Amino acid sequence: MNILIFSLILLAGAYVAGLLGSLTGLGGGVILIPLLTLVFHVDIRYAIGVALLASIANSSGAATAYIKEGITNIRLGMFLEIATTAGAVGGALLAIFTPVNTIAILLGVVLIFSAAMTIRKKHEHAEQTGSKLSYLLKLNSSYPTPTGEVSYKLKNVAGGFGIMLIAGVLSGLLGIGSGALKVLAMDSTMRIPFKVSTTTSNFMIGVTAAASAVVYLQRGYIDPGMAFPVVLGVLGGAFTGARLLTFINARTLRIIFCAAITFVALEMIYNGLNHQF
Repeated sequence: MNILIFSLILLAGAYVAGLLGSLTGLGGGVILIPLLTLVFHVDIRYAIGVALLASIANSSGAATAYIKEGITNIRLGMFLEIATTAGAVGGALLAIFTPVNTIAILLGVVLIFSAAMTIRKKHEHAEQTGSKLSYLLKLNSSYPTPTGEVSYKLKNVAGGFGIMLIAGVLSGLLGIGSGALKVLAMDSTMRIPFKVSTTTSNFMIGVTAAASAVVYLQRGYIDPGMAFPVVLGVLGGAFTGARLLTFINARTLRIIFCAAITFVALEMIYNGLNHQF
């Protein structure tokens, strides 16, 4: 395939990945890795390396807008990054020695889980009583709404921290940002309102991906020719998604997104089981 055509298709795919990643909090890798491996037959480790860069770009683009609006809980994000960064480095090292087919099957399973988590009922109400740890670490905060500022308190901080460690390992191993697990930890376990958990997840994904990307870079699994259009496209999509979040019907978008991701996940699992990677 002509290099220019390949780059343009990759740029368009990365834009869509950044757009959906910023709207759902999942990161751009859930689209980019299947695109590269199933359509262009790129080695999955190189696809993961590029997807990690995409996650960094997606997080940087979306997080800037969300922080400016005052929705992201920065203090909570930095605290949970201790777990996700440690897990990400471990996962990236593990990926070097894991068979490609195993990674593909694991990725498919995690994508299906991500799709299911995206359409489940979200925790929208702010809790008014938090755990002792949330007060000790000063993690309770507030966020703006059209009707005024809403304060919220955090539950089960330790449980959320543990889920974040697993999310970090999966991020390093699969290159997808593990936004679904991050949102699960904050939304269901720590009982944070969904908008806050989604935006804080976006803020965290970039730091987690950066920790893993160092390992992939040292191993030579990041291709500059693929990385350039991917980063440009994802940044554009992330900025667009951040602007659309307040206007778009998020539930309709999530249903369409989940249907597409489930189909791709089943294809990844099928190819992995049949040793087609």
